[in-house]
Amino acid sequence: MRLPTLWSSSDPFRAMQREMDDMMRSFGRLPASSGMEMRVPAMNVSESDGSIEISAELPGVDDKDITVSVDGNRLYISGEKKRERDDTDKDWHIVERSFGSFQRSLSLPFEPADDAVEASVDKGVLHVTVRKPRQMPKGTRTIDVRAGAPAAEPSAGSNENAGGQAAKAG
Repeated sequence: MRLPTLWSSSDPFRAMQREMDDMMRSFGRLPASSGMEMRVPAMNVSESDGSIEISAELPGVDDKDITVSVDGNRLYISGEKKRERDDTDKDWHIVERSFGSFQRSLSLPFEPADDAVEASVDKGVLHVTVRKPRQMPKGTRTIDVRAGAPAAEPSAGSNENAGGQAAKAG
């Protein structure tokens, strides 16, 4: 990673933003030799009139080692990239390929029907299609904001006191 070059830019905040963007792009994609394995596959999510489509890069992962599940409106993609063989008898110079388990999840704007989710793997890319329901839930709604304090709710104790004082007055 480069060090920020704040003095070469006319806007130091723009230079800092570029550095933060570079760091976030590389987050989760460090070589296994660094002690951190890649646990977050890169994903693309798109939406059309009838569906939401997700594609995730899973090179080297067998289709039998991938699980796609739905819990309410949450879609989960998980699995494991297994090591092809154990070569401990060699002196390795570079180890950049990563192995291990991974999981990604995302919230859908609706709860899909049981038969609305389809998944397939082609050339190391997982493709998931989630068909939208015919009647989509209503979007964002605006709530009116009124000035002043909220109306106080009467408590159980205040009703007894009011009744007791009325009995004493009468």
